Amino acid sequence: MLKLNRMTDYGVVVLAHLAEADGQVLTTPEIAAATRLSQPTVAKLLKLLAQGGLAVSHRGARGGYTLARRPAEISMFEAVEVLDGPVAVTSCVETDHEGCNREPVCPMSGRWDPVNVAIRTTLERITLADMIAPDSLFHLRKAAPAPPAQKAALTA
Repeated sequence: MLKLNRMTDYGVVVLAHLAEADGQVLTTPEIAAATRLSQPTVAKLLKLLAQGGLAVSHRGARGGYTLARRPAEISMFEAVEVLDGPVAVTSCVETDHEGCNREPVCPMSGRWDPVNVAIRTTLERITLADMIAPDSLFHLRKAAPAPPAQKAALTA
């Protein structure tokens, strides 16, 4: 099963909350309360998001965090990479192949590349704006082929 880790999931929740704040500076305790995540978790995520260029830290008495760019300019690919590192199905398709002594004889060497590209392309197409307005994802669902059972029902 392909699955994002919990901290990446929480990081997207924090990004979504910042996006919905529409430029308002939010503090770590405010974000923690609104998202029902612990303050240490939110603080850790905000630090990663700021280091990755997705959030901006504002210092001072009225300090806190805002998004670094508009939600439509932040792709889910970028968010996942900032929060979780390189997006790859297996270590074979990461840019760093070190550590795999089987690569020269592996029959799957390079075979996962199209899967990795498809995942990356999809994550690049979906923005934070899409994530906070689920109806805007309709274009992706509409383009997906119907499952076999639905195809049969549609043609009957």
